[in-house]
Parts: sequence; C-alpha cells; structure tokens
Amino acid sequence: MKKYILSIALVSLLYGCKSASTVATKEKSEINVSINLNDVKEDKLLVTVTAPTITTDEIVYHVPKIIPGTYSEDDYGKFIEDVKAFDAKGNPLQVEKLSTNSWTIKEAKKLDKLTYLVNDTYDIESGGGFGSGIFSPAGTNILEGKNFMLNNHGFVGYFENKKDLTYKLNITHSEKLFGATSLIDTDSSNLSDTFVVSRYNDLVDNPIMYSKPDYVTFNVDGMDILLSVYSPNDKHTAKTLSADLEKCMRAQKKFLGAVNNNKKYSVLLYLSEMKKTDAKGFGALEHNSSTTVVFPEMMAAGMLGKQIIDVVSHEFFHIVTPLGVHSNEIHYFDFNAPKMSQHLWMYEGVTEYFANLFQVNQGLITEDAFYKRMDEKIRGAKRMNDTMPFTTMSQNVLVEPYKSQYLNVYEKGALIGMCIDIIIREKSNGERGILDLMQKLTNEFGPTKPFNDNELFAKITEMTYPEVGSFLETYVAGPTPIPYETYFAKVGIVKGKFKKAGNPFLNSAKSAGITGNPTTKEIIVRNNTELSTFITTIGLKADDVITAINGTNYNLDTLSEMMTTAQNWKDGEAVTIKIKRNEKEQTLTGKAIVSYQDAEGYQLIDTTKQALKEAWLKG
Repeated sequence: MKKYILSIALVSLLYGCKSASTVATKEKSEINVSINLNDVKEDKLLVTVTAPTITTDEIVYHVPKIIPGTYSEDDYGKFIEDVKAFDAKGNPLQVEKLSTNSWTIKEAKKLDKLTYLVNDTYDIESGGGFGSGIFSPAGTNILEGKNFMLNNHGFVGYFENKKDLTYKLNITHSEKLFGATSLIDTDSSNLSDTFVVSRYNDLVDNPIMYSKPDYVTFNVDGMDILLSVYSPNDKHTAKTLSADLEKCMRAQKKFLGAVNNNKKYSVLLYLSEMKKTDAKGFGALEHNSSTTVVFPEMMAAGMLGKQIIDVVSHEFFHIVTPLGVHSNEIHYFDFNAPKMSQHLWMYEGVTEYFANLFQVNQGLITEDAFYKRMDEKIRGAKRMNDTMPFTTMSQNVLVEPYKSQYLNVYEKGALIGMCIDIIIREKSNGERGILDLMQKLTNEFGPTKPFNDNELFAKITEMTYPEVGSFLETYVAGPTPIPYETYFAKVGIVKGKFKKAGNPFLNSAKSAGITGNPTTKEIIVRNNTELSTFITTIGLKADDVITAINGTNYNLDTLSEMMTTAQNWKDGEAVTIKIKRNEKEQTLTGKAIVSYQDAEGYQLIDTTKQALKEAWLKG
C-alpha cells in the first residue's frame, strides 16, 4: 500500500513540474553574435549581441583591456561606439559608459540585445615599435570587400560573470570572401558562416581572416595545416609560401614528438602595403590552434619564407607553453583586470629557445648559426637590466620599470631555457633535456589543469634535479646574472678566436658571387663583383644560371637553403652543378674549395664532451 501511494504522489509531482516548466519563460544560456561584412558604414561594422537570461537589475558589458600573449594594455573599447540596448519589443534601455572598456545596462532583466559599431585598428597604427600601440597581429582590419581581420576580442565582448556561456558567432559575407580559421563552420551556406564555442576565451582564441580565397592545406603527421594569405597586390600567394611553412611544420612536429597532439593548425598571413592606414606592427601572435601573422608585402619571397620559419615556429611552439602548460593567471585570464604570472621565462623564453633549437636539431641551420644566435641573445640580455629578477619583472610586466624590460623574455628568457636544458642533459648523461621536462609538465597539468604560480619551481625540481631548482632560485627568481660560459663549458663549448670555414660562394670580402632574379626566380652568377676561388675553379662564369647542385634543384626561393648546404661542404668534396649558359644546359663538376678566416665565436674545444654536445643539439 505504501508503495502504491508513493507512486501516485510521484506521478503527481512529475506532472506538476511539467506544467510549471511549460508556463515559465525558457532561460537563454547562449550568447548570439551577428556581424554583417556586407554592411560596412564609414569603415565600421555593426555588431549585434543577443543577450542570455539576466537576473540582475543591471549588467556590465566588457570589451577587453588586454588579451593573452600581448602583455600590453590596449583598451579595445576605444574602437567601440554608439552602444545601444533593447528589450524584446525593440524598446531602448538605458546604457551608461562605465569606463573605456565597459558599459552598464539598466533594467537588465529586460535586455534582449546590444548593438554597437566597431572601428578597426589598422587605420591608426603608428608603427613605432613595441609598446607604441596595438600590435598588428592582435589588431583588426575592415577593408570593405577585400579583407577583414577578425581578432574577435576587437569585435565581441562579454557580460559580467558570463564568460563561460556558449557563444554562437554568425558572420554574413560575400561569396567572394573566404573565412580562414581553425573554427568549424556549421553553416552550409556560401554567404554566411556560423561558429560555436563553449566560452568567451575560446572565441578570443580563434581569429578569423576573410579575404579572397588564397589558401593551401596539407597534413603533417595527422595534423591538418591551413595557410591563408592576403596579399593586396598579389605579390605573394599561399602556394609559393607553403613550401617553407610545410618544411618548418614537419621539422617542428618531428622535434616535438609526443608533446604535441594538435589535429588542426591555421596560419593567417596578412601582408601590409605599409600605407598610412595599414598595419605597421610586424610579427605574429599565438593561439591554441592558429597564429595571426603580419609582414610587409614588399618583402622578397626568400626573405619572407625565412621570416615564416623564424616567427611562425615561435608561435607554434606556444602550443607547449603557455597554451599547454600554464598557471591559474593564464587559465582564468581576466581581460579587464589582469593578474600576471611570474613565469614569462617559460611562456616566452622556453618557446623562443625551442624556436631556435629545433632548427639546429632538424638541420635547418648549422651549429655555428645556432651559437651565433645564442651569442646575440647574450649580448641583447646584457643591454637590459641583468640584475632584475625575472619572476618580479614577469609579475609586474604591465607597469614600469618592468614593462620596458619585457623584450628580455626573448633574450635572457631563451637563455634561461638553454641553461636548464644543458643542466638536465648533463645530469641525465644526455638522455633527457628541457623538452622532456615540458612533456612531464604537460602530463601533470595540461591545457585544462593550471598550476599554482608559486609552486612551479618546486614541481620542476621534483621532476628534474636539485641543480635545476638551484638555478631557478638563483638566476630566475634572484638578481644574479647568469654565467653563460659555465653552462657552455658543460657541453665542451668555449668562446674564442678560431679559424672558421667560409662559404664557397663568398669571395675574400665575404660578398656573394651569386644573386637572384625576382621575376624569373633564377639564381645567377654575378657579373659585377669578384668571384670566389671555388666559383672560378669549377668553371662558373658571369651570368650563368644555376639550376641544381648535387642533384637538388634550386631557385631564388630556396637560395638560403642552397647557401646553408654549401656552408657544410668539406674541403675537396665532390660537387656537381647544373647550369644554363646562353640558354643551353651544361653540367660542371669539381671539388669544394673552402677558405678559412679568423673568426670569434663558440666552438667545441673539450672533445670529451662531444657526445653530450650532440645529445643537446641533436638528441
């Protein structure tokens, strides 16, 4: 009997709940954002934000003051104007500007939608270098019918305490424009795109570039790569630049091994005409599955390709840190009242170190070139405040005197990574290095589990050796300058004067006897300079066109690769060169002639440490 009565009561309760839910207004837990790229007014775009259910009398809508990866307070609210709020019937609600980046909406329980106009940042960039304005890869562009750089933090904001709601972004555009992004378009139309993300941070983390379709895709060990290029005068194309990017990505994936498991990565390359109203801050900004890149369109293809390797590789390695391993300050990033982490030495420094180490590890540059890069960083670090504790600078990087020291993250920060790498290699007899440490940190934490800022050093010491912990406390948290020679000596490397092999294509004045034709992409022997002994001995003459060396074809776009290969030739090594002379193909054979000059730099002196040095650079 008791069971029967309980069943009746339960049915009654369920029925009552269903009736109540039918009558109640359905709660909205999604934020819809609409932007129509076809409707540009005075170089501005209208943004419409459909609000979620709000239960307070007032609500604040924020646009970011700062975004992750820039370490600069840029106030994107400066580019927002005419903010309006409406209820479901279209009646206006009162809006008060609270600050540069925030607006208060009254009677917020009635709020249905917000509208506002957005100006782009490229139009007003000063180009004065770091700290002089919004960094172009973090900026926005509105060029009607041609290009829209949608770094979403410049167009979309968030309601107070509602950053973790789902965002649905709807973009209307011309069928002539292609939206390049790592986001998935859930709209099948050629005239609109719909992107859904689980929270505001994910929207900021996924830029979109709209321009005429000029892109290539390729797969690298299970990771789909998209390269999209906007070149206003069609000087460069995705097809011509993709070879350098693919070479770079393949080398990076091989270097990282199991550390990276990204399935998709997009490179959005914007090439600037450098006019008064165009982008002037060149470089790149990292995201979890993409990077935005801005360079001058006037750059030669070979130089642009080299920059892609150097700059994009740095941004790609950010998938390790801070995107993969980071503190609470990064994970719960406050876009308007940020609290900065102590560990820029890792986020930017280790990343920059990897961007150089992988190139020597994978044979993209020589050991000498790697040592030269590290030596340049040593000299750069010494020009900064070498006694300012790195953790203190990092934690206070938004204010002076620490802000002006930020660029040291790419100098001393990278050197910190190098020294830790050498310590781990020495203590493990070459078996492990800093990449192994980052793998362990990824396994322990990862993208969804941040660490406590003040506990990282202890965790790293636990995962490695007491000597690493001592280094961190003394040289990263402390004011003591790093004795770099001590760490180079651990792998047998000493700085001094020695005989250095010159490139066979360089003459006694270290001037190249070859050049390139930017129109035909041909490599040509120069007719207006002294030619090297190797060039003349093998039989090359002025105006000869070099097409291949030792079975490898070369052109202007791969000239730097050809020079790097020649730099590694041994004296007397057999060389075969295919040429065109007076439009006729010929083959020249001979031996490499390497001249040696006095030079100053780093080289292996202690041969008993050669195996350790090899493990460091090639392991």
